[in-house]
Amino acid sequence: MPVTTNTNIAVSLPVIAIVVPCYNEEAALPISAARLLGLLDRMSADGMVSPDSYILCCNDGSRDGTWSVIERLHVEDRRLKGISLAHNRGHQYALLAGLISVKDKCDAAVSIDADLQDDPEAIVEMVKLFSEGKEIVYGVRSSRATDTWFKRSTAHAFYTLQHRMGLDTVYDHADYRLMSRRALELLSEYGESNLFLRGIVPQIGLDTAIVTYERHERVAGESKYPLAKMLSFSIDGITSFSAKPIRIIFMIGLILLLVDVLVAIYVFSAYFGHSTISGWTSIMLSVWFLGSLILMSIGVVGEYIGKIFNEVKHRPRFAIRDRLWD
Repeated sequence: MPVTTNTNIAVSLPVIAIVVPCYNEEAALPISAARLLGLLDRMSADGMVSPDSYILCCNDGSRDGTWSVIERLHVEDRRLKGISLAHNRGHQYALLAGLISVKDKCDAAVSIDADLQDDPEAIVEMVKLFSEGKEIVYGVRSSRATDTWFKRSTAHAFYTLQHRMGLDTVYDHADYRLMSRRALELLSEYGESNLFLRGIVPQIGLDTAIVTYERHERVAGESKYPLAKMLSFSIDGITSFSAKPIRIIFMIGLILLLVDVLVAIYVFSAYFGHSTISGWTSIMLSVWFLGSLILMSIGVVGEYIGKIFNEVKHRPRFAIRDRLWD
């Protein structure tokens, strides 16, 4: 929307879309929607964003009344829009569906979870950096003081493992980020089915920046990422962007081959020296160790084959059942 400055030069304020993936967020959504709409009001009054800026809630096949809440909020304020996936596809797919839906209807999009653990006030700094020419702005946690020791330790181990596996990710960054329209268009060209946006977005390049913030408790509801789900997400991230696990298996095989040569020398020397004895313990340990290693190796290779299987079918990554967009 054009405004006039003191120099009488027309300046177009950016239209910002806030994309909120939602899964069973019936309790949190009314609170988070009110805060985000209030933030848009304040930014619009300060001349930072266009009054046409809006929120898009992406319902990921929720089992509770999330979609009913979105419909009610849309009636109350048309700036809150919604899409609903035909069935539950997971956080990454719901987020991608939202980003693809807004890419032609905004100048930049900010993705944030409905629980508002990521501080919405950081959006102000993101928009400022976008106005200065940055096309991707990452929201990065300034500390993990609010996490338990276990969660903090496993998170740091995960980021370290990602780095050593060759992944180009931003440390302590989840999916809280601003992306320009050009960045969204480039993101839409990535057609893979195995989604790990934290690994895909850094590959886009462009001018980037970082905004730090303090992470808070959920505004309502329960976490949708228990330990098992986080572990699965971590495995998906590594196997989607790095072939190093397979190389590690190959290196372990070479090391075991050298060990086998040494064992063979020992066995033959003992045999010709007539000093062989039955070694039940060593045999059992060897069988169990090698059997476990073989099964683990097959599992890693199978993970990659499974991803290839999903990719070559070229099925749609998501289907949108309903839209609230007027």
